[in-house]
Amino acid sequence: MNIIEHIIERTEARPGDLAWAPTAALRALAMDMVEQAKAGHPGAPMGMAEIAAILWRHHLRHNPANPLWPDRDRFVLSNGHASALLYALLHLTGYDLPVAELRRFRQLHSRTPGHPEYGVTPGVETTTGPLGQGFANAVGMAIAERTLAAQFNRPGHDIVDHRSFVFLGDGCMMEGISHEAASLAGRLGLGKLVACYDDNEISIDGKVSGWFTDDTPRRFEAYGWQVLRGIDGHDPAQIEAALQTALAQTDRPTLLCCRTIIGRGAPTKAGHQDTHGAPLGPDEILRAREAMHWPYPAFEIPPDVAAAWDHRAEGAAAEEAWQERFSRYQASYPELAAEFSRRIAGRLRPEIDAAAAAACEAITGQKTATRKSGQIALTAFAPVVPELLGGSADLTHSNLTFHPGSVPITENPAGNQISFGVREFGMAAIANGIALHGGFIPFVATFLVFSDYARNAIRMSALMHLRVIYVMTHDSIALGEDGPTHQPVEQLAALRLIPNLEVWRPCDTAETICAWAEALRRHDGPTLLALSRQALPAQPRSPSERTAISRGGYVLAQSGTPQAVLLATGSEVALAMAAAQILVNEDIFLRVVSMPCVSRFEAQDEAYRAGVLPPDLPVITLEAGTTASWRAYAGRNGATIGLDRFGESGPEAAVLDAFGFTPQGVAERIRMLLGRHLNERS
Repeated sequence: MNIIEHIIERTEARPGDLAWAPTAALRALAMDMVEQAKAGHPGAPMGMAEIAAILWRHHLRHNPANPLWPDRDRFVLSNGHASALLYALLHLTGYDLPVAELRRFRQLHSRTPGHPEYGVTPGVETTTGPLGQGFANAVGMAIAERTLAAQFNRPGHDIVDHRSFVFLGDGCMMEGISHEAASLAGRLGLGKLVACYDDNEISIDGKVSGWFTDDTPRRFEAYGWQVLRGIDGHDPAQIEAALQTALAQTDRPTLLCCRTIIGRGAPTKAGHQDTHGAPLGPDEILRAREAMHWPYPAFEIPPDVAAAWDHRAEGAAAEEAWQERFSRYQASYPELAAEFSRRIAGRLRPEIDAAAAAACEAITGQKTATRKSGQIALTAFAPVVPELLGGSADLTHSNLTFHPGSVPITENPAGNQISFGVREFGMAAIANGIALHGGFIPFVATFLVFSDYARNAIRMSALMHLRVIYVMTHDSIALGEDGPTHQPVEQLAALRLIPNLEVWRPCDTAETICAWAEALRRHDGPTLLALSRQALPAQPRSPSERTAISRGGYVLAQSGTPQAVLLATGSEVALAMAAAQILVNEDIFLRVVSMPCVSRFEAQDEAYRAGVLPPDLPVITLEAGTTASWRAYAGRNGATIGLDRFGESGPEAAVLDAFGFTPQGVAERIRMLLGRHLNERS
């Protein structure tokens, strides 16, 4: 007896009928949640009910009692506004999401927020809502699954063997990130990635035919996907057949194009944009219940329907079978099993400290671009952090994000390097998916100015507290001839505004190695490294000063009794040191503070911060970027030296000289500022 026959036998209504109990339960809960909250999106949950029921009840391998089981299938709701569907699925299948939480849909501190949030709701694999990013996350999860399987599976021991499923809608398809992610997924041949496209032809503004007439199936075929066209998204038999075809495919991702009716079951609003983002209203819900033969009060699920949905026993059995396989693997490959467990747990090898120390000891006195310093750090850490997986957006040899052990995953599926192509936004969102999957620490790279392309995905890294490392090189106007289109000015300040993102701008190799080490050690958020194109001198430090780098800001040098603090970051630290030396000869004494990471410095206790920046000394900040964010440090008695305009094209030295970023230019600014300060005090 096949699955569809089994479903028909167990239910009074035929699958696909509005009265089919499994989907009636989903639709009823979605309507009830949105109505209770007086806000939300009932249309997509009602339109995708059949697709969700067939996938979740008969194909998705998961254990509600253990949402973090490593070999579970991943499910991503890229059209995150349909969160009521996901919460209904989690509740019905047995996750720790009681009906009381469904009643608190979209309420403060509930476990059912307006859009799915990773770490808030058990069973939610990623935070979605910004359309298209969940789809790219799923691509990252599929990359992680295949790479982890290649690194750890052995003949007769497949401990990594699962799929990534993703729901997405017209909005996701319109977003440019879907093109970036789908193109790369097709090139990589991610056969365990299955996408279900909710093709309901409706978005907020109405029928999408007015602005979206792409031939989406042909587009995905061009990317190299298996595309299953013309599926009736309300016919369980067609959905089941399509999923079976998708699961049989091993070397291409699959797109199921499912034609659906938004708000299906709503007697007067089905197929209309009014169901997209507003409650149906009591009268419409009452009539929908009648159409579904669903006589139960709001949020009530009858015992027989609840039992039919309950996946706890099947989920526990699936995980138990995997645990038995893992035990056999552990007996045959104890070292590999221990390494797998370490990586899934997100623990670093203890050798990282020795690697950092050895890299610092090997520092020479020669001038080095911090992008090269970053490569030195990556080369030092890669052998002891084999979970590093990443690459660049077509700038590998400019970002220097490769090392002697780099192996492209296109050449060896057990490799560690990904060529993302010119896809910055997709790259960052894919990295989030890799981090969410587990077993890897992803790093991605481009020029700092192009962080703007990736910004929303970087924000999502921070929101989800993911350990993702962003390597952003060519970090100032000093990149020279490429001009203002490539010279970052406002990017550093803008990135520092993102909560929970640590932005490091190191001044030399020692600070860069420290920044990389801190990024690897950080478990609760992403790190961005802003690195220079131009060579910078190594700064002399005492052991205590080297230790202080990890505190985000520290005293690098001081002469005499200082009259002011000169606070600098990155390439401007060397400039600050040179300017301070000029002024010493004029009996103007400064304390030079290097602040590679502002947020890390702000996290220190008040005594430490006051020790670095004494309240009685004026602070002059120096950074080749916008100055607004530095005024909090300069205050009324200090000053900011920066660049509140775009740069210009020209050789590095000429550009820096034109904007006053020379030792003499900075020294002159300080003379003027200190003279004004002394006059004001007198």
